[in-house]
Amino acid sequence: MTVHTALTPSEGADRLAIRELFDAYAHCADRRDAEGQKSLFTVDTQFAVYMGGDGSEATYVLHGREALTPIFDDLKRYEATTHFNGQSTVALAGDRATGESYTIAHHVFTEGGEGKIMIAALRYLDTFTKLDGQWYFAERNLVVDWSETRSIHTPTEG
Repeated sequence: MTVHTALTPSEGADRLAIRELFDAYAHCADRRDAEGQKSLFTVDTQFAVYMGGDGSEATYVLHGREALTPIFDDLKRYEATTHFNGQSTVALAGDRATGESYTIAHHVFTEGGEGKIMIAALRYLDTFTKLDGQWYFAERNLVVDWSETRSIHTPTEG
């Protein structure tokens, strides 16, 4: 863990911008804004998902911003989602940075006429790049640490 006794204004601005990037990603996901979500990535990005957790083989690896469309559009199959971002760490190195962030993702859906919720503990291992003063995801690795699916009572069920 890095302890900061003093931040330069530039470092503080970069750290805030990267945190806002994490949050914009979750916001776009919950609003089903695939185009907005894609715009947070570099054109030549790499996105990998590890459904089996740490140390597993990648479930899939996508290359390039446009390859992200089906993944982000897939969220439309859920009736509601909420991504709650937790702690994050970032190491800055000029116009590049690396980081790890935690998210608890909630996905509500109906299966067999019954309301369900899938909750997943996610970690994102990221590489960022700053282009023309703006931070982007250059590489994003999504690690599913655990998930659970259970029945849920929705407000319309009374």
